[in-house]
This record gives sequence, structure tokens and C-alpha cells, in this order.
Amino acid sequence: MLGAAAMATATVTLPRPAQAASLPTDADITQEIRSEYLHSWEGYKRSAWGYDEVRPVSGGHNDFFARGHTFGLSIVEALDTLWLMEQDQEVQLAVDWIEAHFDPTVDAEVQVFETVIRLVGGLLAGYLCTGRPKLLDRCRELADRLLPAFTRSPTELPYRYVNLRTGAVSGSTSPLAEIGTNLLEFGLLTRLTNDDRYWSAAKKAVRAVVAKRSSLNLLGTSLDIESGRWTDTASAAPNPPVDSFYEYLWAGSELFGDADLRDWYRLLTNAVLRYQAERPGGRLWFRQVDFSSGKVTGHQQSELGSFYAGLLGKGGDLDIGRDYFRSWTTLLDRYQVLPELVDYASGQVRSARNDLRPEYANSAFDLWRLTGADEYRQSAYRYFQALKARQRVSGGYTVAEDVTSSPIRLGDLTPAYWFAENLKYLYLMFAAAPRFDYRTGLLSTEGKLLRGAVRP
Repeated sequence: MLGAAAMATATVTLPRPAQAASLPTDADITQEIRSEYLHSWEGYKRSAWGYDEVRPVSGGHNDFFARGHTFGLSIVEALDTLWLMEQDQEVQLAVDWIEAHFDPTVDAEVQVFETVIRLVGGLLAGYLCTGRPKLLDRCRELADRLLPAFTRSPTELPYRYVNLRTGAVSGSTSPLAEIGTNLLEFGLLTRLTNDDRYWSAAKKAVRAVVAKRSSLNLLGTSLDIESGRWTDTASAAPNPPVDSFYEYLWAGSELFGDADLRDWYRLLTNAVLRYQAERPGGRLWFRQVDFSSGKVTGHQQSELGSFYAGLLGKGGDLDIGRDYFRSWTTLLDRYQVLPELVDYASGQVRSARNDLRPEYANSAFDLWRLTGADEYRQSAYRYFQALKARQRVSGGYTVAEDVTSSPIRLGDLTPAYWFAENLKYLYLMFAAAPRFDYRTGLLSTEGKLLRGAVRP
């Protein structure tokens, strides 16, 4: 039960959700989604094959991890989506490139968090889908080169960066998401290789964080890796940069049956719901508070936090998750394409960008799986149509610099996660995909298929 403070009402009232329209047939929507995905994929192949990301307007490319070094990130991100869409020739092309060109030993400093969820997770998912052993070999070699971020830490909290060739570590202040979003990938790698180093490192890091919770059972935002002290004591859930820390507590308990993770998820979630949830204008949002006193420090909400609607549902708080999803749907009603950051108390947009984020579609998929309710498919299809109408370009799909302008002002980048997430969630909602086990399937925070691949 939320306390009186959590039920406080602000002056801003958001519009009512738009009226639901009848959808085309599932077969037609499936074909439409697949066609748009392949439109993006062909744009990447044509202009940036082998590079991390494509610039679909100019026809250029982008190095994501380190300037002058590429890992073929979009190829790795696309592997399991192409496989789920039964594009086997494209899967073969992608795997062949990885086996021939992917190099986990480059002399470059990489961000551990992004490398784990994107490359380690992508290679794992690719291996689980295709059975190609070299994908697992590359994955393990890469993970081994990330381990110094954990093993060289005096506190068991991982450093943010590691040089893949030298093992040198850096980045001594890190947010929660970067500390704890490795449980799934490292735990699965331990399961597949019988090497406990990966799971042990990930679990110790999370245990160290939970031990530093406040008397309110809230967590701050960032920690000093070397001293173990908090450097930012705002409880910002479900916003970044803490978002997926909570996601991996639930998902790790689900994938590995780990009771510690289950109990930590429940303990911390109860505190977030008690001290941060509020309903201005009748819509559920999550304020930021000081983790020791509960004093309110902000009312900003990031689109990346919209994943939390689905997580709450999966974690046992279905009604609250559904309410939070509807809050985001009211923003979709207003802007058609979701802005990056809003202040829900003032109604102001704090960042008008749209970086092709997948979190709203992710929650629609999760809540649809839990309830079967058609409202989530309706919302997901409307989200898809808005992107198609406003951010589709001849070379694929691109980010937007301002969704409040008319027409929307576009940028020039297809983030590699576009190939891993947005259209995968939508496809699985409409395709009755024969290669996905809808009963047991589990996706990572980067949309990687880590359980539930059904090989033909």
C-alpha cells in the first residue's frame, strides 16, 4: 500500500489514451515488421558492413566502442533476431563474418557494461540459436579479457573500463547498472563452460552493492570502485544509470533459480514502491529521492525507465506495472514518438531526442505475455507505425534530434541495439514465431535470447 506522500497529486494532467483501432491481421503485421527490419539490415549491409553502426542518412559508419576499432557490433546484435525471423541466409552471412573477423584481443579500452550486454550476450544468443561452436569460443575469449575489471578491484565491484589486450583497468566511479548488469551473461557462460569464474565475479559484485543499501532499503546511484563508498546517494530507479541492476536481480533469479537474487529483488522493489511511486494527475511515476532520508530530489523520467512496467509485472506487481505502462502510453498519445526525458511534475520535455529506444516496446511485449490483453499489441503497433512514419529513411531507421518539432528533426545514426530489440519485441507479439518458446523464453536487457530458442 502506498503512503500518503506517495499518492501526492501535482497539477499536470496528461491526455487520455487514444481510442484503440482495429489492427491488420497478424500475418500482415508480421510481414510488415519483418520487411522494415530487413530494410534497416540491408541499409547497414550496403553502407557499413563490418563496422559497428551505420549512419543511414549519409551512408557512413560509426565506431561504438573505440575510435578506429570495430567489432561488427550491429552484426552481433542482429544474430538472434535474424534467426527468430527465419532469415537463415543472413544468419549464415553474419556468423561467417564473426568467425573470420571478430577480434576480442584488440588494443582498445572498452566499457565493460556495454561489452557484456551487447557482445558477450550477442555471441551467447547466437550460439544458443545456431549451435556454432566458434561463437561460444569467441564469447569466452572476450569474457576472459573482461574479467580483470572484476579481479583487480579491491572491493569486488568492477571497474568501468578494461583494455582488451593489456588488461589495464580504469574508471573508478561506476553506476549501479554497470556494476550489476552481467549476471545473466556471465552466469550462462559459467553454465555452458563449467567455469565458475564468470558467475562468481558477477554475483560477488551484486552482493557487495546490496550490502550498501540504506536503512530504507534503497540504493544510491553510483559507487567508488576502490573505496566502496557512494558517490551519488539519489535513488533513481527505474531511470538510468541504475535501471538494469534491478532487472537482472529478477531475471537472474528466474534463469538460475537463485534465491538470493529473488530476495534482493523483492526487498529493493518494495522500497522503491514505498518511497518513490507517486500518482500526479492520476498517473503513476517514480520520483527520485535521497536514499537515506527519502527526501524528494527530482521528478524526471527517462524513456529507458519505461522497461520497468514489464519488470514489475514479471516480478509479481502486475497491476502496478500496468499502471506505469499506461502512464507512458499517455506520452505516446501526446508526442507520437517518445522523447528521451520528461519532467512529469511540470509536464516539460527535458530531452526531445528519440534514440530509437526499445523499452516501451519491451514492456508491451512483457505485459502482453503475462496477460494476453490486446491493449499491449494495440499500443505496440501504434508505436511501430509512428517510428515508420517519422524515422524511416532510405538507408534504414535513424535517431531523432527533436520529436517536438514539426516535422521531427532527424539525426544520422542507427544504434546497433535497433537490430537486437525494438522490432524483435514487436515481431514476437504478432508472429507466433516457431523458433521462440513463449512459455519459457527469456531475453536479456539487450533483447538477447538467452532461454527459449527452439531449433528447427
